[in-house]
Amino acid sequence: MNLQQLERELLPLTAYAAPVIFGSVLLEFWLNRHDDEHRYESQDFWSSVGIGLGSLIINGLLKTSVFGMALFFFEIIPWRIETGWWAWLLAYFIIDFCNYSAHFIAHKQRVWWATHVTHHSSEHLNFSTAFRNSWTQHLKLVFFIPAWASGINPVVLLTCYQINLLYQFWIHTEMIGRLPGWFEFFFVTPSHHRVHHGSNDRYIDKNFGSSLIIWDRLFGTFQIEDEKPVYGLTKPVESFNPVYLNFHVWADIWRDLRHARSFRAVWGILFGPP
Repeated sequence: MNLQQLERELLPLTAYAAPVIFGSVLLEFWLNRHDDEHRYESQDFWSSVGIGLGSLIINGLLKTSVFGMALFFFEIIPWRIETGWWAWLLAYFIIDFCNYSAHFIAHKQRVWWATHVTHHSSEHLNFSTAFRNSWTQHLKLVFFIPAWASGINPVVLLTCYQINLLYQFWIHTEMIGRLPGWFEFFFVTPSHHRVHHGSNDRYIDKNFGSSLIIWDRLFGTFQIEDEKPVYGLTKPVESFNPVYLNFHVWADIWRDLRHARSFRAVWGILFGPP
């Protein structure tokens, strides 16, 4: 398999889903147009749109690099996993676990938090919040190397990666309440993700799952929604500027690094808690 073949075989699922995504945002906005809780706020919404557009451009520019990375590791490993239904299932579990791991570490180490903080910058939770994907989030692709090196066909892995990404859109809403217990036991729901976006003390660093909540249950990071979430960062960012929202933590890290006087200090600045 080569890069051109991979690009031909991989369906652009995110492009196919775009009408549903934008239609859902418009429907949610219309249903909340007289909402007393102001789930949609004009400046916040346009900030999310600006961040989302920047992310789309960057995704387009880096698409070939992402494909190349997946193909590179697939080609250098000596084993192959035959493509069958069970390989698709295994691929999805691996992708989802890599996502959980990357998400968990992004909340624990400052340099990775810089690639994720943008997503938590809104003090609202609605479908447009899902557009707030950091412009530097591709740095976290290193956490997916176990998937690329699994021996599973890259087309299968990258398809599962797209499905996993699309799943995360619908959980960014307050319009959907609690779902049946069996579903909430296995899958991430809007209720679970409202907890993750909450800055309440009991909600901080909880529910890292992207589509499967089982990892949080297994590793002790699960929290049920038992009080109203307060959205946003513990230290709110007083800006709606997409560029600032993407790079303010990077700027803080650079400022601190300039004053570091030892390797230990540099390590602490980069990999200490946010």
